[in-house]
Amino acid sequence: MDSDITDFLNFEIKRELAERYFSFRRLIEEDTQSLNESISDFLFIEQKVTIDLTRIYILLNDPDLIWEFLYLSGLERDFFLDMYIKDSPAIKARLFKDVKAWGLTWSGRFTKMFLACYDDLVAHVDEFRENYAKLANSHGILAEEINLFYRKNDISTIMGFLRGMNSGNGVGGKLEGAITSGFNESMEAKMRIKPPQPLEKTLTVLPPLVPAEQIKKELKKLARAALVFHPKDFLH
Repeated sequence: MDSDITDFLNFEIKRELAERYFSFRRLIEEDTQSLNESISDFLFIEQKVTIDLTRIYILLNDPDLIWEFLYLSGLERDFFLDMYIKDSPAIKARLFKDVKAWGLTWSGRFTKMFLACYDDLVAHVDEFRENYAKLANSHGILAEEINLFYRKNDISTIMGFLRGMNSGNGVGGKLEGAITSGFNESMEAKMRIKPPQPLEKTLTVLPPLVPAEQIKKELKKLARAALVFHPKDFLH
């Protein structure tokens, strides 16, 4: 009779442990999936920034002008810069396919096009940073959920409890031979949840850009200096 009660209590304890473990785990897996989906959406925004910067790199053409632009705009380094791209006619044609140039002179059209590209870049970097902040918040919540999970579900303690139930005292006899050292280590590894990688290790971190109105004179000067690298049929 006592053995039946003990077995029943042990079963209830194991069931409670399992329900608590899997409910926490399900919540974390759902939030992890949501974070991964948000990261996929974020990469689309990053692509827009990449296109904007690449257009500007192509327009400036010269490495010295590019570095001057990076300094002026507030960028800390040459994000997404690939010097090969500026010499590829096919890539250039695709990037500028929908870019419009207006004005009476080629110099005026080129300058306005350069300023328009910078305006697009500022807008997309603002969008980039806003969404990065949201990702960072979601990432922090998920990391805290995982910490809470381990505070309430100590995997080593759970596995130790199961081993104790199989210690040969007549309790949990059906587990006899199952909770071996190798099995225990394998199960413990599978039960653990890896925390999400730091965002800065997988995603680009962009600083805020200087607003166009603050450096408009300098941007126009850069455009005039870069004009010599482009023929008048550049957009054709």
